[in-house]
Amino acid sequence: MTPPEKTVTDEPTAASTAPDADVPLIRNRDFQALWISRFLASIGKESVEVAYPLLILAVTGKAAYAGAIGAVQLLVAGATSIWGGSLADRMDRRRLMILCDAGRAVLLGLFSLLVVSGHANVPSVFALVGLSALCLGLSEPPALAAIKQVVPPSQLTKATAQNQIRPLGATVAGAPLGSSLFGVARSLPFVATGLAFAAAAVSLLFVRKPLQAAPVADGEHGKAREGFRFIGRTPVLLVWIVWIMGSNMAFNHTGAFLALIATGKDRGASEASISLMLSIAGAGGLVGAALATWALKRLKPATLFLAAAWIGPVAAVLLMTVPGVVSLGVVLGIVFLRGPIVNALFFAYVAVLVPDRMQGRVMGAVTFLAYVAQPLGILAVGTIFDAGGAPWVFAFMGGVSILAALPTLTRLIRRLPTPEALAEREENAPAADASDVGSRTDPAP
Repeated sequence: MTPPEKTVTDEPTAASTAPDADVPLIRNRDFQALWISRFLASIGKESVEVAYPLLILAVTGKAAYAGAIGAVQLLVAGATSIWGGSLADRMDRRRLMILCDAGRAVLLGLFSLLVVSGHANVPSVFALVGLSALCLGLSEPPALAAIKQVVPPSQLTKATAQNQIRPLGATVAGAPLGSSLFGVARSLPFVATGLAFAAAAVSLLFVRKPLQAAPVADGEHGKAREGFRFIGRTPVLLVWIVWIMGSNMAFNHTGAFLALIATGKDRGASEASISLMLSIAGAGGLVGAALATWALKRLKPATLFLAAAWIGPVAAVLLMTVPGVVSLGVVLGIVFLRGPIVNALFFAYVAVLVPDRMQGRVMGAVTFLAYVAQPLGILAVGTIFDAGGAPWVFAFMGGVSILAALPTLTRLIRRLPTPEALAEREENAPAADASDVGSRTDPAP
């Protein structure tokens, strides 16, 4: 694959706007402004996701409606992420994110007026959820694709590691914030979330560098399905996304927590013990985010990926055999610990292997595939538990984990170069096809 011929433009070229490798990441104003913007948006998302079901329960008292909100969000955000990826390659990424954040701010502002006036009802809540999820699906691919443009290749892994702190920190802070504000006034979490999205949009104005390379000819943009095709012909990304889908199906937070709660109740555990179990499990992700930079710096990519892939089957066996309840939380916490580390590594490979003109579509495909596996897993966990109980649920988790982990045993993965080594190789051989680069098996330095 030869690089596309660029059109003549007054825009600055990628080379002229390349990030300075000598600037530490903490002093990289463009990356930090982008990170703060997305963190504010994540805080808003997590806060309002708690407020939605609380409002529905307060208005109708029906848990079924509250439970359906999560499914609507996943389905809409997953489907629209494909479109968002395509738009991220065709239009200015900063503008796309600002429009989405501003749109969500306006939606929440209008909805808060409905709440204050007492006119908020189930249809209006679901309309807001659907439109907000659409904005999420459109804004996530450009946000992920933009990282490559604001950090040098030597800092990509570190930058993606820091990026993993964002959703975990937002989950820890956003959920209690949303519930606390709702306790003060029903409209307050929606007002606060609208302000958070407005602040996220303003923060993007402080990013000085272009968030994509110089424009290319219109004929080079192609269709959204090119993102899926690129993953399919790039072996490293294909193996990784297969594992991510299997992991999300087996150990997504909602399904795994459902399994542990049901198991705890079957074992006669108290509410306090179940709450402690879930807290320990959830803390695993935060520990993983804290360890990500250290692990990525000291361990080879192959070691990290293989360990992450095979923790799943081992954890499934332990969940079937360990006694008590709190111990279940410890096992699941170890499973969640791997997430921030391998996600940071995966997105570093995406940034290196995918040319900028394809970043949006590939990120859209990745987001869709990661989202679509989760509701399938949640449905499977609930159905299997009703039919056979906890042992069969954990057996399902183990079976899916094994199937997803098998491709990681290939020589390609066992000799996987670091993202930095691949980035250096790309610079030395700019005309190489990304699928060829992704299939090389030279050992990491």
